[in-house]
Amino acid sequence: MKTYFRLLAFGKPYSRFLPRYLIFAPLAVIFGLVNFSLLIPLLDVLFKTKKIVATSHPGDFSLNLNYVLDLFKYYFNKTALENGRVDALQFVCVIILISVFLTNVFKYLGQRVLSSMRTHVVKKIRKTLFEKISVLHLGYFSKSHKGSLMSSLTNDVNEIENSVVSSIQVIFREPLVILGYLFLLFRMSFELTLFTLLVLPISGGIISMITKRLRRSAKVVQNILGNLLGIIDETITGTRIIKAFGAEKYVNQKFEKENEAYRKNLKYMWNRRELASPLSEFLGVSVVVGILIYGGTLVLQNNYELSASEFLTYIALYSQILVPVKSISSAITNIQRGLVAGERIFEVIDVPVEITETTNAKSINKFQDKIEFRNVSFSYETEPVLKNINLTIHKGKTVALVGASGAGKSTLGDLLPRFYDPTNGEILIDGRNIAGFRVKDLRDLMGIVTQESLLFNDTIFNNIAFGMETTDAEHVEEAARIAFAHDFISDMELGYQTNIGDRGSKLSGGQKQRIAIARAVLKNPDILILDEATSALDAESEKWVQAALGKLMENRTALVIAHRLSTIMKADEIIVLQKGEIAERGTHAELIAKDGVYKKLVDLQNLG
Repeated sequence: MKTYFRLLAFGKPYSRFLPRYLIFAPLAVIFGLVNFSLLIPLLDVLFKTKKIVATSHPGDFSLNLNYVLDLFKYYFNKTALENGRVDALQFVCVIILISVFLTNVFKYLGQRVLSSMRTHVVKKIRKTLFEKISVLHLGYFSKSHKGSLMSSLTNDVNEIENSVVSSIQVIFREPLVILGYLFLLFRMSFELTLFTLLVLPISGGIISMITKRLRRSAKVVQNILGNLLGIIDETITGTRIIKAFGAEKYVNQKFEKENEAYRKNLKYMWNRRELASPLSEFLGVSVVVGILIYGGTLVLQNNYELSASEFLTYIALYSQILVPVKSISSAITNIQRGLVAGERIFEVIDVPVEITETTNAKSINKFQDKIEFRNVSFSYETEPVLKNINLTIHKGKTVALVGASGAGKSTLGDLLPRFYDPTNGEILIDGRNIAGFRVKDLRDLMGIVTQESLLFNDTIFNNIAFGMETTDAEHVEEAARIAFAHDFISDMELGYQTNIGDRGSKLSGGQKQRIAIARAVLKNPDILILDEATSALDAESEKWVQAALGKLMENRTALVIAHRLSTIMKADEIIVLQKGEIAERGTHAELIAKDGVYKKLVDLQNLG
């Protein structure tokens, strides 16, 4: 139940919904009960089971059930005595019609309130989950399956809407209906109602056993669905590789295996789910049959307080109590799958945010002197990646990081904008630990261009202006010119308003990289981080991108992570990383003269 109440907490502030619902729902229940209360006089009129006698007016208005019943009896008896039983029948039918109309009006108004609450809850759940995903550290995504996150944002939220949130009406309204019917039933016959209440827990226990098993199977189904979405995402993303290696059959078999497992578990779960409703209906009717036998015997023996018309009304009332009971039973069954989806969502929401700000975090809007890495070490869980790094980058200087794959170059670059925090040591900008700055301000100082130019399915203009709250066409075009991108953009049919497709699929590698550089230019950062920005390009594209990078790096502080050593030969300092440690440092000429690790890397790339 903890998960259920956590989900309902997304409905806050309840003051938007509860006051109106607490008016409409009871009124709908009250007028619904009135309909059945009128069955007794209706049957008495039809079957002439009671002699009609005059009654006195109940007097001044009073807001209670007895006053309403006495007032009805007064006008009913008066109509029957003065105008006959036919008019009395018409009088009862008109009252029933008015009561049914008001019941449905208030039921509709209550449903409107719950619909508002339902959509509000679902919107807040999806918003909270998406915002949490957007602030999680990069390490989380390397450990988590993307398909599971997509499943949580789509299917799990939909499942919560279709089961947990849609049950709000049942959970809040139907108990009121049951209490209302029980009030009337006890009022009519305490002994008979007590007998029925002793039998009901048996059916409740049987339904409970089904729902426990349903929850376990629902968890399996949701996990398999996450795997399916992961396979779909990988297939769409890697379709070129799949075709190139002729792996269509392997991918299809992999998908079919998960798809068949999903079908089997879903079938089992739905069979269990559908069993609850007919079973509860059968058990409910069994109770009604028991009442008919027990109560009917008492009535037929003429030694019981209920008349025949009252007993028929009692049976009608009791049969109606089965409707909300069945609704609650079905809702509890449906909720189980939604609770599993809720637990999966809370697994993401409850992940601690590792990159946090201190309560007195300072603002920073300018880089003035130097960046320092002091005794910095970093580990992914237990695996050490960087060990005791000491490095200073002065303003306006370019420092390059080189080394074999896995040496820790990209990780060192990721520490500066706080994509990760060091396991030990500290990083300082202008003598202050970056952990004491506001994260957004810190990252606003930096422009990042990576090996894979991540662009979005949007226009070129919006990709260059990405993250900028206000900008204009003139500044975007200027940034594109600096990045040597303006010419090819202008040649496109819609120019800067051209949509570049999913991940920039309509552009070449060099074009995408120049768009990414233009994005960094527009940001006008004090510090640049270039993570192998040219390693995936052909010679011609590299030439254009190198020219754009040269423009971008003018008068800026740059940390360059390089695979192609030809791109960093003019760096002010080159840091050679080996197994997470600084093996060598110096200028290109100094490192060549040392004839060490760097010289071997240069020789491997046939550089002079």
